[in-house]
Amino acid sequence: AQPVGDQWRVSKSGPCPGEPVERRSRLIPAGDENMAAINVGREQFVRDPDSCDIPYYVAEFVEREVGTDLNCLRKLGKLIEELSENKKQLEEQVLTVSSEVPKRIQKALKNAEDSKTSLNQLLEEETVLFGSINSHLLTAQPWMKDLGVLISQIEEVERHLAYLKWISQIEELSDNIQQYLMTNNVPEAATTLAAMAELDIKLQESSCSHLLTFVRSTVKFWHKILKDKLSSDFEEILTHLHWPFVGPPQTQVFGLSAPANAPETFSNLESLFSQLLKLQTSDELLTKPKQLPEKYSLPPSPPIILPMQIMLNPLQKRFKYHFTGNRQTNVLSKPEWYLTQVLMWTGNHAKFLDDKIQPILDKAGSSVNARLEFSRALVMLILEKLAADIPCLLYDDNLFCHLVDEVLLFERDLYTVHGYLSTFPSCMHILSEETCFQRWLTVERKFALQKMDSILSSEAAWVSQYKDITDVDEMKVPDCAETFTTLLQVITDRYKNLPMASRKLQFLELQKDLVDDFRIRLTQVMKEETRASLAFRYCAILNAVNYIATVLADWADNVFFLELQQAALEVCADSSALSKLQLGQLACMESSVFDDMINLLERLKHDMLTRQVDHVFREVKDAAKLYKKERWLSLPSQAEQAVMSLSSTACPLLLTLRDRLLQLEQQLCYSLFKISWQILAEKVDMFIYQEVILANHFNEGGAAQLQFDMTRNLFPLFSHYCKRPENYFKHIKEACIILNLNVGSALLLKDALHSASENGTILDPNQPSATAVLNELGVYKLAQQDVEILLNLRANWPNTGK
Repeated sequence: AQPVGDQWRVSKSGPCPGEPVERRSRLIPAGDENMAAINVGREQFVRDPDSCDIPYYVAEFVEREVGTDLNCLRKLGKLIEELSENKKQLEEQVLTVSSEVPKRIQKALKNAEDSKTSLNQLLEEETVLFGSINSHLLTAQPWMKDLGVLISQIEEVERHLAYLKWISQIEELSDNIQQYLMTNNVPEAATTLAAMAELDIKLQESSCSHLLTFVRSTVKFWHKILKDKLSSDFEEILTHLHWPFVGPPQTQVFGLSAPANAPETFSNLESLFSQLLKLQTSDELLTKPKQLPEKYSLPPSPPIILPMQIMLNPLQKRFKYHFTGNRQTNVLSKPEWYLTQVLMWTGNHAKFLDDKIQPILDKAGSSVNARLEFSRALVMLILEKLAADIPCLLYDDNLFCHLVDEVLLFERDLYTVHGYLSTFPSCMHILSEETCFQRWLTVERKFALQKMDSILSSEAAWVSQYKDITDVDEMKVPDCAETFTTLLQVITDRYKNLPMASRKLQFLELQKDLVDDFRIRLTQVMKEETRASLAFRYCAILNAVNYIATVLADWADNVFFLELQQAALEVCADSSALSKLQLGQLACMESSVFDDMINLLERLKHDMLTRQVDHVFREVKDAAKLYKKERWLSLPSQAEQAVMSLSSTACPLLLTLRDRLLQLEQQLCYSLFKISWQILAEKVDMFIYQEVILANHFNEGGAAQLQFDMTRNLFPLFSHYCKRPENYFKHIKEACIILNLNVGSALLLKDALHSASENGTILDPNQPSATAVLNELGVYKLAQQDVEILLNLRANWPNTGK
């Protein structure tokens, strides 16, 4: 093998002894074949490398450089020099490589020996050092014990020093507060107390219980002094302002007609309010806020700010005076009294809070909203009152239901009028308590069922309230269905503000149960009306079912119910109550929370529509008995009649259809009527095609008469409901086309169909398919076999003598 460029080639002049023939291979340049093609002049011949003594690549090189041109022999000298030079360079490279490799190996061995020597030295040094360290440790051991004792003493001294520093710092702050109070510098005293309260907070994680007690008692001492002093002054200012305001804003003294000293009064108000605000931290440390039991699951909320607490004191006293104990105003049956009172107080003080208190809070850098803080404090009074009253009226349905109604009205006004936030504690948290909530559900179900009974027993249950207003009465909704959906909507409005999704889902289940109950009641009434499926009440029930299904489908796209769907998905995923397919459908919004109810209603609607259409169709079939027996073979041709007229036997059929269509149009809503007439048209189409057309033979006059009856009389009956009624009677329309072809066209069609049948699957580009032939005539619905049957029903074929 010899290198040529970056390729290696093997040349053999013949096979080696004992080598199999299939092993006689050569490595040749990529892209060349085993048989080399050599051009000699214009003649091309093939040379086998295995049968040639000259190596193939040498022959190829000579052919490329010299070829058949004898003039090129002059280049041989130069060529031999170049080859000799290349050979010399290759030999030098081989010698260089063979001489460098041993040197590198020797160098690597020397480096390894040096590394080994260094490693041994390091190990020896490590042994010496290890011994030194052990010796040092043994020597230093007594010192370490002595130093450990000293370090422990130092650390203890440092702790004592830090302890004394804390005490000193607290005493310094306490002295400062005392000096500020002696000089009547209350603002600075309040600021210093706030700093002391911050120290108290920082020390909460300390284990020094006596220090914590000392700090807390010091904060408590000065907090009481400052709070009493500032509260007294603040209450005095509020008295000058005639706080609280028991009348509307326009009657307030400091509203439209402020006295002359109003600027000074408001300045003092701002100063005292700001100073009290500085006591907020210490007040939170010392005062444990009053909280309702954990069963009400109130959201966490910060304590009411101290100045607002003072402002609310007179209102809280009034509330407790009037609505607790044996006062005549404290009546379980009148929750609206205290609910309305709180709303009035909120409204009466809103302007003052916005105009006078909110700027003070903003200036102090507080994020508190004055009006919301005021409302939150008053709502807490309501929550305490409800928590006390509900157990007393829990089992009186009327009182409990009245309380829930009033609370919901209060909540609505609180959110819409006064901007109360849903993240704050509200009355709905009290109603969501387990015992109260279950009672609410029970009462809600009871009164809903009673309402449904009264709805269906009403004389106007099946009459639309808007029957005389065409634009409004498109759905032709009976009063019972509209009242029922209103009931469902009211229930939704009542529970939509519940704080927990699990509670909302329980109400949703109640709504679904009510829908199912109402569907069952409609089904029972429908069964009583089955014999009169075209009667007014049957149609009203059908309209009711359709309306409720439509409303539920619309609600399924409502944001509120989509949120409930997501909540239901999470609950079902945790409990594995649904299959993976159902969970996937809920997750990708392919289904909704009302799907089960909608499917049941749709099934009922379909059954009722089918029963109704079948009833009409039976009447149509009865009216078509004579028409089926018409003498289609002996009717005069169109040329023999002056004017084509409707077949007398078709009149009962068409009159019945017309009357029933009008009746259904008047009693059903548009969407239901559209489904009805389309189903009926399909049935009539198949009936006439099978019972009239396929059951008879037709001469030219009979075919023309059939086409006239259908296209000029039957189809126009449905033209009031669509633009192209013939599209709903495709069997009849196309059968009339076939039966009314002139004789020549009919013969050609018959031959074309016959040829298409004989050809079978053989594709002849010159021969049109049967489908193409029929489509050209306007026949798309009927198959080839149907057309052949219709052609055989024609009686007007010429006598061919066969």
